[in-house]
Amino acid sequence: MKPTLVILAAGMGSRYGSLKQIDGIGPNGETIIEYSVFDALRNGFGKIVFIIRKNIEKEFDEVFSKRFKGKVPYELVYQELDMLPEGFNCPEDREKPWGTGHAVWVARNAVKEPFAVINADDFYGNDAFKVLAEELSKPDIKKSDAFMVGYRLGNTLSEQGYVSRGVCTVENHYVKNVVERTKIERIKNKVCFTDENNNQVEINEDSIVSMNCWGFTPVYFEHADNLFKEFLKNNINNSKSEFYIPLIINNLIEKNEIQCKVLPTSAEWFGVTYAGDKPIVKEKLKHLAEKGKYPSPLW
Repeated sequence: MKPTLVILAAGMGSRYGSLKQIDGIGPNGETIIEYSVFDALRNGFGKIVFIIRKNIEKEFDEVFSKRFKGKVPYELVYQELDMLPEGFNCPEDREKPWGTGHAVWVARNAVKEPFAVINADDFYGNDAFKVLAEELSKPDIKKSDAFMVGYRLGNTLSEQGYVSRGVCTVENHYVKNVVERTKIERIKNKVCFTDENNNQVEINEDSIVSMNCWGFTPVYFEHADNLFKEFLKNNINNSKSEFYIPLIINNLIEKNEIQCKVLPTSAEWFGVTYAGDKPIVKEKLKHLAEKGKYPSPLW
């Protein structure tokens, strides 16, 4: 059975200033999403599931329907604030999305096979999809297996401002825990994050971080459903609370319900957090096309 790729494309792009999911950055106006889809399909993924908001469906469809028609088997799944488990109602003043854990949870009825999860605005590189496809396609894959493509923190920063990363503790090639660190940036040749007391704390730039490039079996949805209900019982009225994938991972590792293997990759990550990142990414994609790593145009 071929694995599925789930792409989280519902983000607002507030720091970027526009819908970066559909911004043409490649040599022929390709979006970053298209490179991820191209890499996934050539490495054996069977279909793509896009998580989007209903209010961007028109713009999303205008860009991708013609490009993907007859070439990419895909499905749209919507992530809305009021999509909650039975028995829970979204507070009227809630504006902030429920987080990446919720985004994957809404895809539970569309995914029945092992699957990978990525962000729409990150370029992960062909090798990342290759190593994920190899693990997710194994006939002896266990329900308790999970995977994370690991990247070096220092290679994932933006020159335009701070970023958020899931910083990992790794032992014997397996994740022990993931801590979501916000406002990470390079300051005077040191990489620092801002803690909950607004202090800047130095962090090793060789640390392995999660770039939201995961691999799971379908049992993940059962775990996520239970943990999401627990999360909502405690946080539904906290307008700033978010249900992150690392929260789920940490919980399941602690209970010995999953083993999350870190998959090393030779791929280079880059992304567009800020508008100022765009020309850098544009140049990198042009260079990859010139080296023959991708056809140009892509499709």
